[in-house]
Amino acid sequence: MKQAYIQSVQEVLQEQNVTAEGLTSAEAKKRQEQYGPNKLKDAEKKTTLQRFLDQLKDPMLIILMIAAAVSAVTNLIAGESLAEVFIILIVVLLNAVLGVVQESKAEAAIEALQTMTAATCKAIRDNKQISVHSDELVPGDIVVLEAGDAVPADGRIIECASLKIEEAALTGESVPVNKLVDMLTLGNGQEDVPLGDRKNMCYMGSTCVYGRGKMVVTGTGMVTEMGKIAGVLAATEDEQTPLQRKLDELSLILSKLVLGICVFIFAFNLIKTGDFHLPVILDTFMVAVSLAVAAIPEGLSTVVTLVLSIGVTNMSKRNAVIRRMTAVETLGCTQVICSDKTGTLTQNKMTVVDLSGADEQLLATAMALCSDAYLNDNNQAEGEPTEAALVNFAYSVELPKQKLEAEQPRVDEAPFDSGRKMMSTVHELGGKFIQYTKGGPDVVLARCTSYLDNGEVKPMTQAKLDEIMAANKAMADKALRVLAAAKRDWNERPSDNSPEALEQELCFIGLTGMIDPVRPEVKMAIEECRTAGIRPVMITGDHKDTAVAIAKELGIIENAAQAITGAELDEIADSDICEAVKKYSVYARVQPEHKTRIVNAWKANAAITAMTGDGVNDAPSIKSADIGVGMGITGTDVTKNVADMVLADDNFATIVSAVGEGRRIYDNIRKAIQFLLASNMSEVLGVFFSSLMGFTLLNPVHLLFINLITDTFPALALGMEKGEPDTMERPPRDSHEGIFARGLGVDVVYQGVLVTIITITSYLIGNFFENGAFFPVLNGVSDHGMTMAFLTMSMCEIFHSFNVRSQRKSVFSLKSHNKVLWLSMLISLALTTAVLEVPFLANAFGFTPIGLTEYVIALGMGILVIPVVEIVKFIQRKVAKD
Repeated sequence: MKQAYIQSVQEVLQEQNVTAEGLTSAEAKKRQEQYGPNKLKDAEKKTTLQRFLDQLKDPMLIILMIAAAVSAVTNLIAGESLAEVFIILIVVLLNAVLGVVQESKAEAAIEALQTMTAATCKAIRDNKQISVHSDELVPGDIVVLEAGDAVPADGRIIECASLKIEEAALTGESVPVNKLVDMLTLGNGQEDVPLGDRKNMCYMGSTCVYGRGKMVVTGTGMVTEMGKIAGVLAATEDEQTPLQRKLDELSLILSKLVLGICVFIFAFNLIKTGDFHLPVILDTFMVAVSLAVAAIPEGLSTVVTLVLSIGVTNMSKRNAVIRRMTAVETLGCTQVICSDKTGTLTQNKMTVVDLSGADEQLLATAMALCSDAYLNDNNQAEGEPTEAALVNFAYSVELPKQKLEAEQPRVDEAPFDSGRKMMSTVHELGGKFIQYTKGGPDVVLARCTSYLDNGEVKPMTQAKLDEIMAANKAMADKALRVLAAAKRDWNERPSDNSPEALEQELCFIGLTGMIDPVRPEVKMAIEECRTAGIRPVMITGDHKDTAVAIAKELGIIENAAQAITGAELDEIADSDICEAVKKYSVYARVQPEHKTRIVNAWKANAAITAMTGDGVNDAPSIKSADIGVGMGITGTDVTKNVADMVLADDNFATIVSAVGEGRRIYDNIRKAIQFLLASNMSEVLGVFFSSLMGFTLLNPVHLLFINLITDTFPALALGMEKGEPDTMERPPRDSHEGIFARGLGVDVVYQGVLVTIITITSYLIGNFFENGAFFPVLNGVSDHGMTMAFLTMSMCEIFHSFNVRSQRKSVFSLKSHNKVLWLSMLISLALTTAVLEVPFLANAFGFTPIGLTEYVIALGMGILVIPVVEIVKFIQRKVAKD
């Protein structure tokens, strides 16, 4: 079979059994069943068994299994029951199963997000241009390519207008390749054409950076050139957020600390007893293991991962699709939001409402033909909003674009470029050729040497130029977006279609003014930004007057002195730019490189900056920003791929909402961390001090139950806490702050000590009921004391989870209710009571039945944690005010 690049267009179409009008939907479906989805082979997923075994590799679970083995040996020597051994193994099994379930949930959430951000492309099916998911493409599909599109499959170019494609991912060549339609020929002795020289082909993984074209798909999925190196691409690593990395470091520190304490306690107890017989050594080892079990918050990493994944899923339901987990943390620190105007602050529904020119029909014709928007079957324009408005304008004066294109077919073009802010198309008309150019009034007029006056071409004069600019300013003052149109007549088709050759000696036709109303919800979002200590910045290619009018309406600026143009920005030296950006909140007539300079200046001021963008040239600024925001509707594949977050609705208010959600998620993670560390600290201190005092507070199996039930469930519930009322009334947090910032470390310590004191006191009360004295504990063990301590510690941690709902506010002042937390409390209470009261469970855990009085006292001791913490919070609030 001949390669597509050495075949003519017709030969390729015949081989693929398709015409330039595209496949039918039925044929596309049939081919998809034959060829499968157009995607690279994913990295092999771990089986459930592999995940389960990975969970068992956790160092702490290994220690527990060793403890179970030691306990088995000890009990066999003593002739005692192996119930504790089985309980430890069941807990290990449950912990591993929960880990597998939670990992699967997190993966499912990420997969759901990947589905939401799946790439789309424009294909011709049933003789219509439609948007389809790239993985639905099949060989033979006709795909439309435009600047900013990612090439979705391998294909042969069948139509090309100044198309340039960047193929660095495949060839290593950073310079975009000029594409063509003509078939290639093999030279003497040449067996194949190198990939980088196949100028009539385009490949999956490359990006259109200029112009437009069409291709017929010749290869999909693993058959593509990219598929040949899919093994490299599939080898992806799980991404960890900075917070998760900090927690991993914390766990490592805790592990080392606990190991040291365990060794100390083990040695201390052996030396204290002076008995080095095996049973004593094994018992002492079990005490040390208790410490290890108590110290490590096994559920911490899992809770953080789940809270992040659930939060990210919730954000996606609110049109903010997070592509990188790190963005969630960074969102809460955002201090500056740099936003495009069109479609983000406004509705992106442009309508021509004013015009200036001697010939309305010619103006409408020029604007409609010099655009890539088109009329659909309902005679509604589709395409880029500004161009769609121009096509609708022509239709309103009875000039449908289909009719205009039939009379004046396009034969050449110089596509729009954000650098020169213009677009030109060449059309055949009655054996001659006419060129239409549209763009910003200033750049178009700079190339006009004449103008139309009642059908007559007259030389451009300064007076006429002043008149046109006055009309332009009058429209801009009304917040209209103004575009100019010009033409140029040619006796024969231009041999050079470069912008430099075409866009000279133009004849001015007229101006159109269009309005894009502001989104009604954006003004409130801007006010919320102010309250939250976030600075909104508008960046637009529009005229300065238009930008100022819109910005004033939205409350971004108060006067025109806070606005600057791209040209004025160029005059500011690099040494002064950092101070200069603090003065301005509106940037008009900017080019893409200005965006990058603005972002970098804010970052140099140590301000966490978000930047929105949709065009291919916005990619550098989006990538430079701390939070790159791509547009889901108007955004190109390039910007979406480099963005940290994609807006499904292109709405500025969604960014602000996402910032609030990011703050809520981070706050909830801190609450979970505070709760878990305080709980584990109380367990460590309890085991440590009781050991020093000569008695056993709790056995390893008891601590395991507490960690699994009364720690993990409330911690997960805290992760679902609603945002506090002042979430968006606080200034952004410092992105460099540590986990224990803002007094969290102090809270963890005193709350851990508090629960320790309450639990040991409960133990001693139980000893009093059993032995008639608070101290000493006979033989180092009090059955009643251990039972009461278990109930008290469990209840303390359950009730303490309600304290942690707010770090400083009284739990009784919170108006919202966390139903999941209440449910976790009831479940934990029921399970704890069952372990104490159900005979076979109580025997398995080594608990002794206690009387109602002891039960009520132990429960009441657990409740004590709430009033004590409330008193401390009250004092902290008073100190903060003073």
